[in-house]
Amino acid sequence: MSSIAVPAPALAPRRAWLTDLPVLVVAVVWGASYLAAKGITTTHTVVAVLVLRFALVLPALAVAGRRRLRSLTAAQWRGAGLLGLVLSAVFLLETYGVVHTSATNAGLIISLTMIFTPLAEAAVTRRRPPSSFLAAAAVSVAGVVLLTQGAGFTTPSTGDLLMLLAAVVRTVHVLAMARIKAVRGADSLSLTTVQLGAAVAVFTVLAVLPGGGASPWAVAVGFGPREWAGLVFLSVFCTLFAFFVQMWAVRRSSPSRVSLLLGTEPLWAAAAGIAIGGEHIGAVGLVGAALVLAGTTWGRRAADRADC
Repeated sequence: MSSIAVPAPALAPRRAWLTDLPVLVVAVVWGASYLAAKGITTTHTVVAVLVLRFALVLPALAVAGRRRLRSLTAAQWRGAGLLGLVLSAVFLLETYGVVHTSATNAGLIISLTMIFTPLAEAAVTRRRPPSSFLAAAAVSVAGVVLLTQGAGFTTPSTGDLLMLLAAVVRTVHVLAMARIKAVRGADSLSLTTVQLGAAVAVFTVLAVLPGGGASPWAVAVGFGPREWAGLVFLSVFCTLFAFFVQMWAVRRSSPSRVSLLLGTEPLWAAAAGIAIGGEHIGAVGLVGAALVLAGTTWGRRAADRADC
């Protein structure tokens, strides 16, 4: 069967699960990030929160990987910097989007990345995606729809459109990580550091421009223990850990496989909403959750066969 992925070695079942498990953990923390972000962010503090979120971990990364950073070539710096610019766009769109829409809608719309990625990858490689993979993705999306119907799907808003655009740009980021030749052989820690540094630079410039909202310093001073706990969660787990794992996994698997696992975000967002936010999804939502799990499992197996 023809592969829709960029060339990568086929994974043995045990090795595949060792790669998939960290990616699934990323999906869990990203799912929880919707509640965390909504709890500490407003329209006027989006850029400031993003500056704090990224800058909180950047110094530690730079110190830990200073020797590896010096070994990067000019081409690797440029490639990682480009990825950082795309990453900054993803976070701006996602954060503004989640502020202006519900966490339920945000989780539904961003999950369309798992549809956009194999389609975009197929267009780039000129290879038709396997029917089983597309069917599995369709089952997952149907499950997401049912899952979000349990909490109530509202009329599309500005926030919904921003999340849709974020899904498109996230797809670009996933594909770029796999296809930019200059970064393929580079150290993941160094590449992550450069990406975050580029993103912080973008957010810092936006913060000092007129209309950029509250300053990072003012926001930090106004934070209480709850807000700082949310910021640390977003910074350490949803940013540092998540993107390091994503870069590591996409080079050992395929963009479509990684994207499909990350597509379980809405399921974990609902779980966080029920356990922490007191949301109720009802019987329809539970059916949707089951379909998301079934679809992603099926998709994993379809990706395995395609990689063989």
